Amino acid sequence: MNSTFKTILKAFSVLLMLAGVIWAMQGLNLLPGTFMRGDPQWIINGAATVLVGIGLFWFTNRK
Repeated sequence: MNSTFKTILKAFSVLLMLAGVIWAMQGLNLLPGTFMRGDPQWIINGAATVLVGIGLFWFTNRK
């Protein structure tokens, strides 16, 4: 992989992790806002998205 592609994947993985945290917080009723608020399914969706983001970031940083 070239460095530009790695940088794009790292940025995408950070965005995935951020989105997952936001979804989980809305599912936990910690953030106001959307239809996700207070729905336990979004805790699961958010946690899964964070894990995918962590996995992608780890995979991109491998040598």
